[in-house]
Amino acid sequence: MPIFQKAVFQTTVARLQDLPGDSQAEIAFAGRSNSGKSSAINALANHTRLAFVSRTPGRTQHLNYFRIAAGKYLVDLPGYGYAKAPEEIRSQWEGLLAPYLRHREALCGLVLIMDSRHPLTELDLQMLGWFAPTGKPIHVLLSKADKLTRQQQDLAARDVATVLATIGGHCTWQFFSSLRRLGIVQAETVLGGWVGISPQEAAASPASSPGTGSLRKKRAAIGWSARSAIKAGQQQKKNPRQRGEPGAGHALRR
Repeated sequence: MPIFQKAVFQTTVARLQDLPGDSQAEIAFAGRSNSGKSSAINALANHTRLAFVSRTPGRTQHLNYFRIAAGKYLVDLPGYGYAKAPEEIRSQWEGLLAPYLRHREALCGLVLIMDSRHPLTELDLQMLGWFAPTGKPIHVLLSKADKLTRQQQDLAARDVATVLATIGGHCTWQFFSSLRRLGIVQAETVLGGWVGISPQEAAASPASSPGTGSLRKKRAAIGWSARSAIKAGQQQKKNPRQRGEPGAGHALRR
């Protein structure tokens, strides 16, 4: 059974004083608008609409908590990269996110979702530089990997591995596709280790099931505007197969 399959929505937090007091371990998910962040959470939870995927960028302005076990949560952060978000809203996000990411004791690590066709944008690099000084682990999901050709995968792998190597030993990465459900087991292995949940424990833990269903390709729509992005090459619709381990600089093989 997938480790996060029993995830259920817990609460939405707009102020630091409202953060859950019972939390022992949290995994935060961050990413640029339309990077596939909400879809990645849904894929890991094997749920079609656990994390809301909106067609209106900028709607998610708070921290959304999903309980995966007693005192353990996935936290969906406001997406960044949406230019039309009013300045007061962006200021509110920054006032909430900065202290949460840097000072939240229960936070175990950060999952940073990057569109594999447009990795390492200015704001992705800013987020990496912002969180890395905490010393907590960072795991990068290069989403929508099924859209890349083999050559594009190799280029993305090289660029991301080079940048993460400059940050230190707490950074790992992998290719991921919510649509094709590629990389889910690898991500579960990494993230389950952060919060101390094994597949056996997940299967035995009683909780209400959020339901299952086929995952559809949708556009995540949250956050501020990315001011610079790397142009992607041609899209490839064939379904690649994944190989390698997280952080090993691997590519998907046809």
